[in-house]
Amino acid sequence: MPSSVRRSSDTRPWGYRFIAELLGQAGVEIGGDRPWDIRLSDYRVIERVLAFGNLGLGEAYMDGLWECDAVDQFFARVMGAHLDEKLHPSRLLLYTLRARLLNRQTARRAWQVGQVHYDIGNAFYEAMLDERMTYSCGYWSAGASTLKAAQEDKLDLICRKLDLKRGMRLLDIGCGWGSLMGFAAEFYGVECVGVTVSREQAGWAAGRYAGLPVDIRVQDYRKLDEPFDRIASVGMFEHVGSKNYRAYMEVAHRCLKEDGLFLLHTIGKNLRTSTPDPWLDRYIFPNGEIPSVGNVGDAVSGLFVVEDLHNFGADYDSTLMAWHQNFEQSWPRFADTMGERFHRMWRYYLLSCAGIFRARDLQLWQWVLSKGGLPGGYRRPPGRYAVNPGSPPARTHD
Repeated sequence: MPSSVRRSSDTRPWGYRFIAELLGQAGVEIGGDRPWDIRLSDYRVIERVLAFGNLGLGEAYMDGLWECDAVDQFFARVMGAHLDEKLHPSRLLLYTLRARLLNRQTARRAWQVGQVHYDIGNAFYEAMLDERMTYSCGYWSAGASTLKAAQEDKLDLICRKLDLKRGMRLLDIGCGWGSLMGFAAEFYGVECVGVTVSREQAGWAAGRYAGLPVDIRVQDYRKLDEPFDRIASVGMFEHVGSKNYRAYMEVAHRCLKEDGLFLLHTIGKNLRTSTPDPWLDRYIFPNGEIPSVGNVGDAVSGLFVVEDLHNFGADYDSTLMAWHQNFEQSWPRFADTMGERFHRMWRYYLLSCAGIFRARDLQLWQWVLSKGGLPGGYRRPPGRYAVNPGSPPARTHD
């Protein structure tokens, strides 16, 4: 039967038919039996998606209005087909304008993400992350087979790219639970200073690394003004905001010694003009914003020479799936206190992001920057992981 005849006899509401046809372009079926197909328990899901895009879709999932056996596969297909570019909910226009015109990461608002996301309890993150509490993309490309190994390979990769030497002073902007500082102090013999907007992170790191030359400070990065041999910032630039990219780079520039190196590890987006995801902004990372290559280029112009740019964004898929596995295994410990809506919120967060990275809609970049260009140029160092994946350095580097 011709498709035109089938459509004319379809009595389902226009919105349902529109979304079903859109999902069909990604090979996803409403009511299908494949892992990436979705099942609706309430047709109001369609209205929410038409009105609010991913914000409506995510909230409907949190409310239990639709199910999918493999949310990561669903998102990999949807984002791979660029369906997000074909759906423009009119009610999100005000959000888009606010995101582009306002500075949502002022010194006052910068503390919100710590309170909302990072301060929900160290026990929760201990159950989900590796033993070092490394909350950023692991480096699986070198052959790591476990989350622990992938994170240690990433930490060592950063230390090697920075060419850390014993006695150097390292600044970690957005230090989290201190995994990089602890690793660098233990295996490379450096003195470390880290800043975070999370009191929970600072307290945990201070206890874990009490015997090492590690100084954790609860303060905004904009207040930093002292010299360092090396600077690293891992997974924090996503919280800076485009209105502050230049100011952030100016802070790093004034704190870095003339012959120093600065490594910026950040998620990156493919399109300069895209806006922050409204669901992630409301429920996971308030005021967050992903930079493009052009955004970073503009911010470093006249301040730094880009010595190296390394993309291993596909590795975030494996990292997020490992976090999700740990999260689900440990969930019974938190179910009574956090509730099922929180459970579904975090499942949606971890699996949707895994699918987005799998579709290569987001990237993970490591930029190595110098003030005036290294004499003779920069050479990305060969890693120990190529010989013995997952094992820590055998000795402190001189």
